[in-house]
Amino acid sequence: MSTFRILVADDHEVIRLGVRSMLEAVEGWKICGEAIDGREAVEKAKELKPDIVILDVGMPRLNGLDATYQLLRDDPLLRIMILTINDTVQMARAALEAGAKAYVLKTDCGRDLVAAVSALQHGRTFFSSFTSQLVLSGYLKGIRAAKEGLGSLTSREREIVQLLAEGQRTKDVATLLNLSVKTVETHRTNMMRKLSLHSISELVLYAVRNDIVQVHGPSSELPELGQLVA
Repeated sequence: MSTFRILVADDHEVIRLGVRSMLEAVEGWKICGEAIDGREAVEKAKELKPDIVILDVGMPRLNGLDATYQLLRDDPLLRIMILTINDTVQMARAALEAGAKAYVLKTDCGRDLVAAVSALQHGRTFFSSFTSQLVLSGYLKGIRAAKEGLGSLTSREREIVQLLAEGQRTKDVATLLNLSVKTVETHRTNMMRKLSLHSISELVLYAVRNDIVQVHGPSSELPELGQLVA
């Protein structure tokens, strides 16, 4: 029997260890790699060629949803599971739109994780009970026609939003994405226009409110404006 290879991406080590422990207890399954952010997940998927990728949503440098877009752009047949604490309608909708074939809440991990991976292994989909209820209730009808706000941004624009909101300078974003500074500035201008925002600080707040970046704990602070425009 061939080994079923799984890549796990989560910025919390305890989650990665827990997932590894649960899944490698199943005969024939192997965690072939781990990543601590979405960008590393994309890079390791290219290198390791896993059968499925398990992604958290709120990761630094590149969030799980945009990582999903990039992974499927590189390999349209790759199976992707979102494993998250986020139980909102909006996030479930966004994950399905991105192309994820499974959506599991971390609170349901003990009950659903193995079943979800098994479903993906056999070419099926799997969603936590609340997500299934959304589907049955028709919340996801017309999902592609209803894009607004965040959905109006391209995958590249969402990448740039996240990096800027995390405090990366324009020239650093350009280097990381292998773009010119001028191109990054053009993307930034287009994003501001699409979202009707008028300052970088508004862009940062938009990114936080839409879960592109996450602020952890009461002591967390947003990047200073001077950092973002340099």
